[in-house]
Amino acid sequence: MSRGLYVVMGVSGSGKTVIGTALARALGVEFVEGDDYHPADNVKRMAAGIPLTDDDRALWLRALAARLREAKDAGTGLVMSCSALKRSYRDVLRAQAPEATFVFLKGRRDLIAERIAGRHGHFMPPSLLESQFAALEAPSPDEHAWVCDISKAPEDLVAALVARASS
Repeated sequence: MSRGLYVVMGVSGSGKTVIGTALARALGVEFVEGDDYHPADNVKRMAAGIPLTDDDRALWLRALAARLREAKDAGTGLVMSCSALKRSYRDVLRAQAPEATFVFLKGRRDLIAERIAGRHGHFMPPSLLESQFAALEAPSPDEHAWVCDISKAPEDLVAALVARASS
């Protein structure tokens, strides 16, 4: 079992849940869906097509950071999905788990827009994709994030991530 802490990040529709779930399963650790930690008001705002502000995200990020810290303190591995769009958001998470590895799911706007258009039952409407890209600050080299090209098959991405986690 892996004891690592991984945050699968990227804009809405990049595949955080798909990749995160498969990665957690392959590593034999728990998967935490970051969207489940959003306060109800955040979900309502997004469902109404209103982009979240930094203030809107603060409580959510602190809750996710606490969950990372809980896994760290317990010595268990964890894979978490979280958009973590800005470095300041990643810094909130890192403050509680400095050793967490960020897995950045990077892809073209048109591919992600196509994925969002094809999914059903998610509160995040396609109209918010542009605000996600506008807020996105790709991890800089000093953050040592693992960057994944989402045009590749999910099983190939997960296999590469598992190999990297095992090395």
